[in-house]
Amino acid sequence: MNPASDLPEYLLRLGDSALIQGQRLCEWCGRAPALEEELALLNVGLDLVGQARNWLDYAAELLADGRDADHLAFRRDERAYRNLLLVEQPNGDFAVTMLKQFFYDAWHLATLEGLVSSSDPRVAGIAAKALKEVTYHLRRSSEWVERLGDGTEESRRRMLQAIPRLWRFTGELVAPHAAETRLHQAGVLAAPAQVADSWQATLHAVFARASLTPPEAPSHFYLDARQGLHSEHLGPLLAQMQALPRAYPDAVW
Repeated sequence: MNPASDLPEYLLRLGDSALIQGQRLCEWCGRAPALEEELALLNVGLDLVGQARNWLDYAAELLADGRDADHLAFRRDERAYRNLLLVEQPNGDFAVTMLKQFFYDAWHLATLEGLVSSSDPRVAGIAAKALKEVTYHLRRSSEWVERLGDGTEESRRRMLQAIPRLWRFTGELVAPHAAETRLHQAGVLAAPAQVADSWQATLHAVFARASLTPPEAPSHFYLDARQGLHSEHLGPLLAQMQALPRAYPDAVW
């Protein structure tokens, strides 16, 4: 493998993660605990779908196999997706959703901060545009983790239940990967260790303000989305997302 062939896979990682997380957030439509929160969740979800489009557009250009961003988003099978395992997990209650969003946002911001200096101008440009949105996303999800963790007895109980439910999926946010190391050596992205350190620093700072204790580092998880090995939750989610495009593949809007 070389950086040229690693880059499309990395772009799929970014685009698929944003797309699936955006889809999960949009599932809160009509179900959020308050109207303001419903609008906020949907706005963040739409931000992520827009970012996914930018990454998948570039991935499609580099793959140059006749597929476009829409095809990559809606016509691939489960094993072809490269999203983080974390984002495909069900929403659960509001505490689970906001903790998952926080874990993802902290990783997302650290990743984008490294990409704005990429030697690839297309990557740098997409990252710079997304960084403005994700800075807000992280601020919002951090505030909710603090409110729920250091709030009422009930909110704290739910947050304490959410942590072990999601923590096992956080290892992939900080685990080094050979392809990312090669892309860093080529100047395309920041050092994976730098992203991991930033994620962990943000986690510890927010958990401290929320009176929460981070668990021990998770052990290696048996699934690996980089190889198309996903949890049981991605398939049903894709079935919903892809029903219309697959039923009417030639439809135009």
